[in-house]
Amino acid sequence: MLHAVSLVFTLSVLWLLLSGHFWEPLLLGLGLASAVLAVAIVHRMDALDHEAHPVHLWQRLLLYWPWLIKEIVLANINVGRAILGLGVPVRPTVFQVTSSQATDVGRVIYANSITLTPGTVTIAVDGDRLTVHALTPDAIEGLEGGEMDRRVTWVEERD
Repeated sequence: MLHAVSLVFTLSVLWLLLSGHFWEPLLLGLGLASAVLAVAIVHRMDALDHEAHPVHLWQRLLLYWPWLIKEIVLANINVGRAILGLGVPVRPTVFQVTSSQATDVGRVIYANSITLTPGTVTIAVDGDRLTVHALTPDAIEGLEGGEMDRRVTWVEERD
């Protein structure tokens, strides 16, 4: 039940933000009704579970996102320096990293975090091996250092 209520809330907030209709009662009601109907259909299909909508991760994700945003900003600066030829060489490389996450949700968070970071793209996930394309040697070193992997593993841990 927590997953259903949380998903209705999330979809309603998303609808509200994307629609821009904050003060029109009819449209607000229709938006809420569409969110409830969508969740009812997903529930009827028996597709609503802890992996489809991982409510249990929200507290740790709130602590992870600021760190990820900082890493995205730093990677933007690094890629900008590489493009402008300011001491960062451009050496596109495909390599593999091992993920230590225990769940599919954890591996998806890790792979998406890599892709969100400029200069790196996760191009394949095979079990605990992620194939990554990196633009600069600094990006490779950052991933091989394992800080992002450790943080995502911490996010998915159960108390």
